[in-house]
Amino acid sequence: PAGSKVAYGNSKKREGEGRGYVRYKCPPIKTLQDVMRQRPGWLESRDEEWDFNWCDVGWLRENYGHGFLEDHVRICHFRNHYELTRKNLMVKNLKRFRKQLERDVSPAEAARCDFFPCTFELPSEYHLFVEEFKRSPGSTWIMKPAARSQGRGIFLFRRLKDIMDWRRDRGRAEEGREPEAQVESYVVQRYIENPYLISGRKFDLRVYVLVTSYQPLKAWLYRDGFARFSGTRFSLSSIDDQYAHLTNVAVQRTAPDYDHERGCKWQLLQLRRFLTARHGASTVEALFAEMDNIFVRSLQSVQKVIINDKHCFELYGYDIILDQDLKPWLIEVNASPALTATCQQDYALKVGRLRGTMSGVCGLMYLNLQVRLLEDTLNVMDMEGRLTGRETQVGGFDLMWSDGPVFRQDSGIFQAPNTHLGCFNDRTSQLRELFKKT
Repeated sequence: PAGSKVAYGNSKKREGEGRGYVRYKCPPIKTLQDVMRQRPGWLESRDEEWDFNWCDVGWLRENYGHGFLEDHVRICHFRNHYELTRKNLMVKNLKRFRKQLERDVSPAEAARCDFFPCTFELPSEYHLFVEEFKRSPGSTWIMKPAARSQGRGIFLFRRLKDIMDWRRDRGRAEEGREPEAQVESYVVQRYIENPYLISGRKFDLRVYVLVTSYQPLKAWLYRDGFARFSGTRFSLSSIDDQYAHLTNVAVQRTAPDYDHERGCKWQLLQLRRFLTARHGASTVEALFAEMDNIFVRSLQSVQKVIINDKHCFELYGYDIILDQDLKPWLIEVNASPALTATCQQDYALKVGRLRGTMSGVCGLMYLNLQVRLLEDTLNVMDMEGRLTGRETQVGGFDLMWSDGPVFRQDSGIFQAPNTHLGCFNDRTSQLRELFKKT
């Protein structure tokens, strides 16, 4: 109940006293459960005492703030994480941050936030959208529900009539709703009509960022990630073809010709090598530096509005699209991306195939990435107390920002950022060396 004093965690094993075990709670998701069960000294809690809780947002909304938390307890979401992970709020915060930089710093600094498409929230900004729409006739726009995922409810359009029909149909659907029911928000964005294509197909990038504190800001960037490809060749002449325009795996895997063996993903390491061979190392370095800028600026845009709590951390999944000029665009940010429905639904299928044959290459790649990502997230959170707090790499995570930019220790006179996105992940040897000292 609200206001009660419930002590989560083992009160006899306070922080700094060398806890011998970690009690955890997590949802019934196979990948997450396996990672935690296999971790030495971790025990699944069957009651209300726990040290580590990988909860869903529903649990957080109903329970967080209603009890006392021991210092060592950790929870996998900040209380108002949605300030960055809801599409409309993400854009609202980015626009506000850009204006703040233009006012308080310089227009040049504000221009470094121009990495998201022209966006409006509907229905509240409908008239502003119409004005912009009329200034660029013939452009393609994309409509997205603000709080849904996996491509649900998304469509492309070029005529104002299409969105007026959508408003009318949506109004009819909501006629029977309770008066106090909240109207669902949408965002409408200028569609990126010139995406970078490989073999004629569009793709986006999924990149992982772990935030362990907002005050001060401390963020880690994971070396691995993947590119998700559409299964149909890109064409603006068929804007109704979701298989050509939406790269969400949940959409692509419903295509009649989807290859369940090969899938539609590349590792970021593979993509980085491809781009380097085609455009040269310096161009690709500049591209990845621009992506670093996206991660830091987007986190700074919500730094003052996120309710910081030392008990909380957040694992974000960034979705980024490249255009033909190799400019990266931020599309959205996902909360707990390792727990997506794709991961849950595909786990048994992937494991079953791997036991029988070496097919399902894409499934194996994705599963291995999720396991490594989750393991290294737990390594960074360090419930066992093995780290000093001065590390700049833990497994596949590199410390990108710690109340300021973090630079590579071997960067010499030219300070290079401590980021290695799409580079070789030496996590196994690094962890062995790191924990050998503890």
